[in-house]
Amino acid sequence: MLPPELPPLPALTRAEAAFVDGYLGVVDQLGRINPARADRTYGALRAAQALVARATALRDALALMHEHGEHEVYAETLARALRLLDGERRANRVTLPPPSAP
Repeated sequence: MLPPELPPLPALTRAEAAFVDGYLGVVDQLGRINPARADRTYGALRAAQALVARATALRDALALMHEHGEHEVYAETLARALRLLDGERRANRVTLPPPSAP
């Protein structure tokens, strides 16, 4: 039995796709660094080191969009792409977990 087919991603330019990928890469690393969720310092250190590369890729994607004349961010379209790429769950790791019961 095949898994259900996911809805297609919205049409994005290459630069927009790189923007979304770069953003999710930054979010993933921040989630791994989050002191309220991290369980090892070494893993958080590695994520902090990787964050630099992810942030650079995000900056480059935004610079490319600007160079190509893409001066507007179509938030609704990009949010739809983020949701299809599990962005809500991934971004949730950046937030504080609910307080534990005493």
